[in-house]
Amino acid sequence: MGTPRSWSLTDIPDQSDKIVVVTGANSGIGYVTARELSRRGAHVVLACRDPERGKNALDRMRAEVPDARLELRQVDLASLASVREFAAGWDHDRLDLLINNAGIAAVPFARTADGFESQFGVNHLGPFALTGLLLPHLRAAPAARVISVSSMAHRLVRFDLDNLNAERSYRAAFHYGRTKRAVLYFAMELQRRAEAAGLKLRSMGVEPGFTRTNVMTGGANAARGKLYLATMRLAERIAFRPPEEGAKTSLYAATVPGLPGGSYIVPDWPLQMRGEPTRRTREPALYDAVTAGRVWELSERLTGVTYDLPKPA
Repeated sequence: MGTPRSWSLTDIPDQSDKIVVVTGANSGIGYVTARELSRRGAHVVLACRDPERGKNALDRMRAEVPDARLELRQVDLASLASVREFAAGWDHDRLDLLINNAGIAAVPFARTADGFESQFGVNHLGPFALTGLLLPHLRAAPAARVISVSSMAHRLVRFDLDNLNAERSYRAAFHYGRTKRAVLYFAMELQRRAEAAGLKLRSMGVEPGFTRTNVMTGGANAARGKLYLATMRLAERIAFRPPEEGAKTSLYAATVPGLPGGSYIVPDWPLQMRGEPTRRTREPALYDAVTAGRVWELSERLTGVTYDLPKPA
């Protein structure tokens, strides 16, 4: 499918028949994604970890889009108990669009409530469990989509399946890239399994490119020290794009009619640093079904969440 050289937020088609969940919707790319979907009429659930920040985002979004249909619900992807509680509380008749946007990047070593290395837990295992637990509601939608946010960092590291949970060593930036490769493997394997089950569900991966958010300076990274924070903030001002640009790939994957499942949407500049959304097909991870299957099986075992989907041939 061809991609236009220029695609803007105004090109998003009507979404008034959609029920949507966006994780990490209180700031950055997630906030813009949720706001623009609500601007097009979608009923958007802001799935946020921090209730106060979520409430601030909700109030701000309602001021920007006065007729928006919005809900705020709490979910902490670092806690499987929280993920299960969110899924168990789902009270709509379906879910049309799930955008697994929330994540953390290159943080100091820590473990989640369930004992997983924090980046692996938040970036991959939490979304894997959330998607699996919401799968019955996605299946109830006529043409559901699941969008998983990866990163260009995934292609800069050697993928080590046996050290995803930092059993042997931990280097924050490299481990971030590995978890984002796991995200991409998950997106493609979900598409294979949905196709094997004959579902209309479409799973896609995206990269936002260099985007100015608080992922490198907030959360656990806020304690890294003044020199680190000053350096990162300078780099963001010089080289990074505003969230409205970074959110384009998520919104493109979520809304463009006819986009096939298994698509990988990235910015069209070299190295996918910036640019307009385009479908990338020359990416080895998209076709490595063996590794993707192993990541899937590991994720099911660690989270205890299994999908009612057949294993692809």
